[in-house]
Amino acid sequence: MNPRRSQRSKRLGRRGKRLALVAAGIVASTAVTAVPGNAAGKAPTDDPTPVPAPAQSPAPADPQAPAIGAYLDYGPRGVDRMTELSKWLDGTELRVGHTYLPGDRWSNIEGAPRFLESWAAWRKAKDDRMFVLNVPMLERNEDRLGDWQVRAMLRQGAAGLFDEHFRVLAKRLVDLGVPDTVIVLGWEMNGTTYTHRCGPDPESWKTYWKRIVTTMRSVPGQKFKFDFTPNRGRDAIPWTECYPGDDSVDIIGLDSYDQPSGVTFDQQVTEEYGLQHHVDFAKAHKKPISYPEWGLFRNGDNDEYMRRMLKWMAEHKPLYNTVTDYCPHGVWQCKDNPKSTKVYREALSGLPVNPTPKPTEPTTPVRPPLCSPLDLGDWVEYWLGGKLCLRFDWWERKERPRA
Repeated sequence: MNPRRSQRSKRLGRRGKRLALVAAGIVASTAVTAVPGNAAGKAPTDDPTPVPAPAQSPAPADPQAPAIGAYLDYGPRGVDRMTELSKWLDGTELRVGHTYLPGDRWSNIEGAPRFLESWAAWRKAKDDRMFVLNVPMLERNEDRLGDWQVRAMLRQGAAGLFDEHFRVLAKRLVDLGVPDTVIVLGWEMNGTTYTHRCGPDPESWKTYWKRIVTTMRSVPGQKFKFDFTPNRGRDAIPWTECYPGDDSVDIIGLDSYDQPSGVTFDQQVTEEYGLQHHVDFAKAHKKPISYPEWGLFRNGDNDEYMRRMLKWMAEHKPLYNTVTDYCPHGVWQCKDNPKSTKVYREALSGLPVNPTPKPTEPTTPVRPPLCSPLDLGDWVEYWLGGKLCLRFDWWERKERPRA
């Protein structure tokens, strides 16, 4: 059983919304000349609504540009701490933001906008960032419900009773501008921790998963990636028995903590349904892998685990990984693991997450003769197709000879 972050509801502060004001009034009796060039701003687009279709599996991560991150906090503080952790790592950029929707009630599983908007703003700040969101499949997700209750709820979900909750969530993510969110749906389903576990009724669980994916993919504008992420090992049920099929899965993840006590990393690799089985299974199904949760646990400050896990991920190139960074698992916010912290920091400090592009020769702007450029701002220049300039000889009203 893997540890969990608390699912307490937190009151989130409302972020201010930007107001855009564009005013243009150009009145001139002078002659002006358009100067060709590239505008700095981007024009708003009205893309046609895409036809809902299964999301394409993302390509494996570039080995020179690993998508790494950490679970640092539930809400906006998690966003803020990513900048602090990046500084601690001597500038290595965290390209993955990772959080969890509360699973206490359906209204929270639908994704309250005030909860999601800080994460959406972070994701949209840079094109190469990734937002990973763990989404419970059932409410009362940590209430330790009995198998008979779970079985009944899974069958209700498989019959479509809960479709609307996931349609609301999908629309909210699209409206917030994060339609490419990675959805870690029903994580650790092969265990016993969560109500959304697979064990009581694997066939209903798989049908329900497919129904959720189909519902969320039906929302116009979506580009979601669905990550199937069990616990490492057999746990309560072999996780392969819960796999819903390639058409509804984009990524095959694995939550892999340093446990149980006394188990070596080599055993974690070779055990039934372990690290190697995960890699082989994903390869057979032509899916990229991920590690949404990993970190220290039952074996204390185990620098050997930390070293080997980092090496394993470097070799197998997951689409992304996010270490769970609080005690007892973490390396930055937890001071109980100094040896592992040293290994993690030395391995990832100053990492060139985004390779520096080769410098290009500056181009000389085109300027007509006898012309002085006017600075009208990027937005106006975009719509005009370049800068405007005032000709010095505008007062010379000479007529051209007629042909």
